[in-house]
This record gives sequence, structure tokens and C-alpha cells, in this order.
Amino acid sequence: EKWHGITDIELRQRKRYLDLLMNDDVKDIFVKRTKVINQIRNFLAAKGFLEVETPMMQTIPGGAAARPFKSYHNALDMELYFRIAPELFLKRLLVGGFEKVFELNRNFRNEGISTKHNPEFTMLELYAAYNDYLDMMDMTEAIIADVLENVIGKRALEYQGQTIDFSMPFKRAELSQINRETVGADYDKKIEHYAKTAKESKYSKYAANEKNSRLLADILLFEHEVEEKIIQPTFVYNYPSLISPLARRNDANPDYSDRFELYIAGFEVANAYSELNNPLVQEQNFQEQEKNRASGDLEANMMDMDYIEALRIGMPPAGGLGIGIDRLMMLLTDQTSIREVILFPLLKPEAKEPLPAQE
Repeated sequence: EKWHGITDIELRQRKRYLDLLMNDDVKDIFVKRTKVINQIRNFLAAKGFLEVETPMMQTIPGGAAARPFKSYHNALDMELYFRIAPELFLKRLLVGGFEKVFELNRNFRNEGISTKHNPEFTMLELYAAYNDYLDMMDMTEAIIADVLENVIGKRALEYQGQTIDFSMPFKRAELSQINRETVGADYDKKIEHYAKTAKESKYSKYAANEKNSRLLADILLFEHEVEEKIIQPTFVYNYPSLISPLARRNDANPDYSDRFELYIAGFEVANAYSELNNPLVQEQNFQEQEKNRASGDLEANMMDMDYIEALRIGMPPAGGLGIGIDRLMMLLTDQTSIREVILFPLLKPEAKEPLPAQE
């Protein structure tokens, strides 16, 4: 269609060069993406952050609960993994004396493909010494506000027919609080239900007893019935320590971690916490993760003794933040699929027409 562009979605994503030639609105998305990334770089540099590069091929993948891609180095005769997150290397730099660092990084996770997931994706990850997760809330607001002001030109966006208001401060709500607000009088009944099903959920490895099951019930309720209903920017905090092995536990209630996730338009955009810098607790957490891995959990963290050694030397109190650049771009460009904001997304192999039968 010479005058109407290419409309076949799979063809557009498979032949992006044709898509860019024929569809100006698609080209605008990727011009805007570059401007957003440059603006984030400039903002953080002005705040005193140092941009760094950490290894994309690692001997021990860590920093997230995810299944890694494997590779092999012939000369060294050793297995390597594509990184699932730069977290543990960036925090080593805090130990080394850099107080503010960030990386606009590519991560690789060997998981399913969906409208919100691509196995190769872009993250902003930053760490600031002498900050905590509350400071990271302020930082998240400031980064998004700066992008909206300098790239988009407005503080309110239309996303799939709904107006998203980015006026600050964003709403802040405890996990159990927002669950109560959403399901109302049925909250206690719902918690009982999800506590019973925790052992059959993806968190079954953590549901060792009734107490843990009840802690996990709020997570399951949130994921199944609440998350998709959060439209306006909302910091959801107080996640169970059970599922936050790299986060600092809350002083008042160690069952919870000082961690938040930012939800907008029904999906997660950012994740942050006060960093765990106690080597004894971190080693215990890694040991628990190793048990989960031995029992078949391929997403569990591996023991990283060099990272433990770094913590023993001393890491200052710090806050860390990760923002999904691809998901942020979905919001800023009103797209429902992550493939629309990645130039060359991973697609399943193209179906080939069978050869004609020979006579």
C-alpha cells in the first residue's frame, strides 16, 4: 500500500527497514526513544552520576530472579552466562568508592515472549550511596518528570483511551493497603484463598509454613486481581523479604523489605529498594536461593562469594533503582506491545510455504 504504509503487524516487525520507510509514525517512535535515553543520560550526569559499563558475559549470573542464556568460551574452557542484570557489579563499584553510578544496559532473560516481555531488553539501573528506597521514589519521579518536560512536552498522556496524570507526588501505597482498596470487603476471604494456593503457585518454594503462605497471599492477590487495575502512577511498597533476597529488610518488621515497584497503566515500570549491605544476611539469602536452585528453580540466584567478599570489605548504605526503558517507551508512545518500541524484536521463526509436490 504505497500511500497507506504497511499494516501487517508481523511483516512490519520482521522487516523493520520497510516499516521505517513506509510508516512515519513508526520512525517517530524510535526518534523519540533516542531522545528519551539521551535526556535520562543528561539528567543523571547533571545529578553527579557516573555512567559505567559492566560485563554482559558473566561467570555467575545474578541481580534478578531469571533464567539466563548460556554460552561457552573455548579458549578458557568455561561456561559463561549473558547477564540478567548488572546489579551485583554496579554495587561492587559502590564498594570501590564510586557513590553514584548508572548503566543503560541490555539484559537477557531466557523466558517467554509476550506483549510486555522480550528476551533482550533495555534497563536503566542506578545506585546512590547514602540513599534509601524512599529517595529512589523521589528519583523515579524526577527522571520521569524530566523526560516528560523536555521530550514529551506535557505532564499528562493518553494511553489506550485513558489519561495518565504524572503530577507529582505519585501515589504511594503498601501492598496490602492497595489490595484492600481494590477488593474491598472481600480482602480477608481473598487472602485466605491465596494462602491456601501459595504452595501450588510459582512461589511454592517460599511457602514453607502458614506464616510464609499468608505473606505470599498478598503478592498473589496483587498479581491476579489488582495489578492490572492500577492506572495512575503508583508506588507499591512493603514486599515480603522472602522474595527480595538482595533488598534490605525493614527495621520495624523484618518480614518485609524496604522495596517498591512502580505501576502505571496496569503493568510494572520500575523496581527499587534499599540495598542489603550486610554480608552475613546476604550469604544466608544466597544459601536459601541455592537450595531453591537445587530443587529445580532455574530462576534462583547463584551463590556469588566474590560479591560476599566485596560486602565484607564494606558497601555504604545505598538505594538502587531499575526502570524498564522499553516499558516506559510503551507508555510514552501509546503502544500495547513491547515489540513496537524495539527496533528488531525477537520473533518466532517465520512459517515457510511448503514446496510444491513433484509430479
